[in-house]
Amino acid sequence: MRKPVIWLGVSAVIGVMALTFAFFIEKVTVLATETALTESGWQVYFSEPLASDSVEAGHLYVTDQHGKKMQPEFELLAGNKKLQVAGLKPGTYTLHMNKKAVNGNFYKVMKTEKLEFTVYDEIESIRSNEDLLTYFKRAKDHMTLIRADMEFEESAMESDTSAESSKESSKVASDGDYSTTNVQVEGIDESDIVKTDGRFVYSVFGENEVEVLDIQDPQRMKVASRIKMDTNYYPSQLFLHDDVLIVIGSKSEVITEDKAQAKHFAPSTSFTTVRFYNVSNPQQPEFIREVGAEGYLNSARKTENMLYVVTNVHPHFWAMDEIEEDALRPKVFDSSNEEDTSYMNFDDISILPGATEPSYSVITAIDVSSPESSQLETKGFLGSSEQLYMTKDHLYLTATTYDVEQSNKASRTTIWNPANVQTEFFKFKLNGSKVDYFSHAALKGSILNQFSMDEHEGHFRVVMTEGNMWDDSNPSKNHLYILDESMELTGSVEGLAKGERIYSARFMGDKAYMVTFRETDPLFVIDVANPSKPEVLGELKIPGFSNYLHPLDENHLIGFGYDTVAKKNPSGGEPLIITKGMKISLFDVSDFHNPKEKFTEIIGGQGTYSPIQYDHKALFQHKNRNLYGFPVSVYEETAKEFELDYKGSGALIYEITPEKGIVLKGDLVKGLAKGQQYEEWEKQVERIIYSGDNLFTVAREEIISYDLKDFEEISKLQTKQR
Repeated sequence: MRKPVIWLGVSAVIGVMALTFAFFIEKVTVLATETALTESGWQVYFSEPLASDSVEAGHLYVTDQHGKKMQPEFELLAGNKKLQVAGLKPGTYTLHMNKKAVNGNFYKVMKTEKLEFTVYDEIESIRSNEDLLTYFKRAKDHMTLIRADMEFEESAMESDTSAESSKESSKVASDGDYSTTNVQVEGIDESDIVKTDGRFVYSVFGENEVEVLDIQDPQRMKVASRIKMDTNYYPSQLFLHDDVLIVIGSKSEVITEDKAQAKHFAPSTSFTTVRFYNVSNPQQPEFIREVGAEGYLNSARKTENMLYVVTNVHPHFWAMDEIEEDALRPKVFDSSNEEDTSYMNFDDISILPGATEPSYSVITAIDVSSPESSQLETKGFLGSSEQLYMTKDHLYLTATTYDVEQSNKASRTTIWNPANVQTEFFKFKLNGSKVDYFSHAALKGSILNQFSMDEHEGHFRVVMTEGNMWDDSNPSKNHLYILDESMELTGSVEGLAKGERIYSARFMGDKAYMVTFRETDPLFVIDVANPSKPEVLGELKIPGFSNYLHPLDENHLIGFGYDTVAKKNPSGGEPLIITKGMKISLFDVSDFHNPKEKFTEIIGGQGTYSPIQYDHKALFQHKNRNLYGFPVSVYEETAKEFELDYKGSGALIYEITPEKGIVLKGDLVKGLAKGQQYEEWEKQVERIIYSGDNLFTVAREEIISYDLKDFEEISKLQTKQR
């Protein structure tokens, strides 16, 4: 079944790229690819708009390889500058363009043209360097076209102005033994800067080392060991798997003098690698192996014994004429091989549907139960990736695409118009170390973060914002979409909270919760039990907004965000919205039609901040004790406008229950020491963990232990000497 028009996707650009169609007639450029997928269709880009009746009048039509006229579904997008051709079975076709197909004076110089293309059922691997060169040349032409349109809009504007899921929850320590990282999907671990096994704390804060801290005796904590890295390696994220410490970091490949002289342009290569250490004896960690791939870290996940790392690679395609052709292929790294680094095999590289970006998403998979001997599997997919969402069986990547639409000069308000943004969703099947592309969809708008996505009983759910919240002529609006296992649209709720954007979202089984904001904070409760008919059940409008929603139980949500006040605008028009102190809200959604903000807590004043606002891993929780906490720096407002008074930094621990509400249990915020004028970032709390009956705050240069019963400080350990 063909996708409904609502997905508005960029065409599939798949398989062997033997030819890029690019020809210039006066100021008009036509860009297309030679291949397409049946599920996504084929698209042609024009630098001038097509006539609205070009299809109906027969100026555009498609024939098969035998010359038979076909009846695909045509759709004109982006101000008639993009032609979508869908509904064709696998085979070879020709697009015929009559000279009257394009508006303006184009027909006076254009002759009838033909563009051939092939439709495939599934993606195919790259076969040679020639295929890669073809793809990157096409991508370069596409970017040139987009940039030219943006420059045209900019000059015009200047002249105008001068004129998981039901089971989804945050994973907590089993039986209250010790902390684990707060994650989105139960059973899917996420990398973090601090990990613990209850006896030792492993931490990395951007230095060239990993600290191993012994916390078995909270009164006598000590540095058990330091894993020193070479000066070219920068560790950033950690996993723990039994007695294996997994360190994810970045390094640059050293370019030898011979290599540099081989070509005029010899760029360095950045790698994201994974180093495995045996920490059965934490006092003496032993290096096991290092593997990885070229590119910058997007994100990483671990489920059971499998580790998946996604990197983004941006080859130096602008210098294609000056670099070796192999340099357009990503490199992989394995210390168990004699050569260490090698270029990825062609049959491990494919082109994602809709791919127009000159970059790769590289997915590396390895079994971490036996890292010294496990097979390393690496797949490269042409097309950028941004957000990542993963379940046990599937991995989803997103990519944002932009349409630069020519329009009347008087209607242009910005160079980049968010109304023309769409998001591509790529679904991959996971089977151990095997990662296979499965399906694709594209929807108008953009997503906020990984919590905007969810998979439940075979259906993919996502919330998105379309448009610009400050554009009154085309205000923003928010949508919820539900797609089936094949990424076909099954149901949607569209047009929510016009003029606002999504600030946070959370899926909990058959319900979806979404917070939007502009002047007030509407919390939407959406029933998604029936994938074909999602329905808004209730809406709550309150001051402030929540940046992160966390499930307390099936009937209650905790919101972490900010309080706001509305002030009269001295220039008239809409009131000015002023962000005040940090706000914790406990939402009661037991009555789905009438959600309530049951309890609130306001912390400090304007300027107060916490990493929980943008990083869910900063949340501390002890479910058995109903405790929740986060690092924080507290500021208060003074009598003088725009002047803030720093009160201190540290951590706050609350007991949160539906019965008692939000009760402060541990105030671990410390003010400035005598003679100190500014807060010390080296001592700002980064993570909070617990082990047994003790709580620990972890900073870059110190760790402090507390009693979980009364939160009295036990001891402090300076982990670094200045």
